[in-house]
Amino acid sequence: MRTQVGIIGAGPAGLILAQLLHQQGIDSVIVERKSRNNIEGTVKAGILEQTTIDILREIGVGDRMDREGHFHDGNYFQFNGERRRIDLKKYSGGKQVVVYPQHEVIIDLVNARYANGKDIIFDVEDVTLHDMDTNQPKIKYRKNGMDEELICDFIAGCDGFHGPSRQAIPDKIRKEHIHLYKDGWLGILSDSAPAADELVYANHERGFALLSTRTPILQRHYLQVDANDDIANWSDDRIWTELNERTKTHDGWQIPDGPINSKGIIQMRSFICETMQYGRLFIAGDAAHTVPPTGAKGLNLAATDVKVLARGISEFYQTGSNDLLDRYSEICLRRVWKAERFSSFMTKLLHANPSLDSFERGIQLADLDYYTSYEAGLTMIAENYVGLPIEWEKAGDSVIIR
Repeated sequence: MRTQVGIIGAGPAGLILAQLLHQQGIDSVIVERKSRNNIEGTVKAGILEQTTIDILREIGVGDRMDREGHFHDGNYFQFNGERRRIDLKKYSGGKQVVVYPQHEVIIDLVNARYANGKDIIFDVEDVTLHDMDTNQPKIKYRKNGMDEELICDFIAGCDGFHGPSRQAIPDKIRKEHIHLYKDGWLGILSDSAPAADELVYANHERGFALLSTRTPILQRHYLQVDANDDIANWSDDRIWTELNERTKTHDGWQIPDGPINSKGIIQMRSFICETMQYGRLFIAGDAAHTVPPTGAKGLNLAATDVKVLARGISEFYQTGSNDLLDRYSEICLRRVWKAERFSSFMTKLLHANPSLDSFERGIQLADLDYYTSYEAGLTMIAENYVGLPIEWEKAGDSVIIR
């Protein structure tokens, strides 16, 4: 087969890129190792920044998000039994976030792909990349026991942290950074009433807790636990007891509980591959970077990566210029590093750490008091939480947001 852009991975990055390219009349082929049922049925949380909201509307897949998503103008930080609201809309110049799960975004994008008369090649195996440093890079894979080859002008590696795209960049030029956190998140889905009208980020001496919302009858909550803990050690009663303890307030409020449908522990890491391009290969989303979920940046970084990439590819086909494509890594990394900084900041601010002495614990509480009381602190949280803009201009030049 022959196409203009070969996309590896049918996650948010790959699907959003395909839709952006389609709007510019640029052909693409998506290959995905999982089945359609798998990618649409794997339940994942999702807090979408204003930029991501705008992108989904721009590419024509925002209608169901607008109808069914939970739009929030703020969130709550809780510590010392007191809950304080951060007015995101006020301190970010009118921006919002929406709670709309990632798998729902994927369902909308897959439906849009098929509505455009385009296909997705699911259930592929043994994906390899070839000739990235030529003008005809190739993707080879197996489908139904047959060897296949896709010849492209460009390859977009949107295949996640464990995919083959990043590993196809030669070791000698690939620059990576990784930081593992000792803490994990125990996440649950429960049949229960909403705990609050907006998300609650709770700092407690026993550990961090996050109260989120899915629907009026289905909720998503999290607890900070040891990353190496066994989920078998966490009975439903223990989970609800711990959530209640970490989120209780001085007025006697208690979390609404109910049957737990699913639960699991995820490890947290911060990762950046600064080499986001090699020849005609460009990596995006989790293939290039991962963040701890505390800052709610994962899907949003994927969306802005491919926004930059789509614009660069479009410019190439319209004018023959490689300017934006040559600066793809530079433009993306300016936002990626800031998102990594905010996610790390939120993790350190909100998570309990038994190694802290009484002085360090006092500093953590003072930070929480400052960031939830003073306009400068509130603005910093709000601007980063709703998403910083894409900075298109060259580093060192005057920053112009377009």
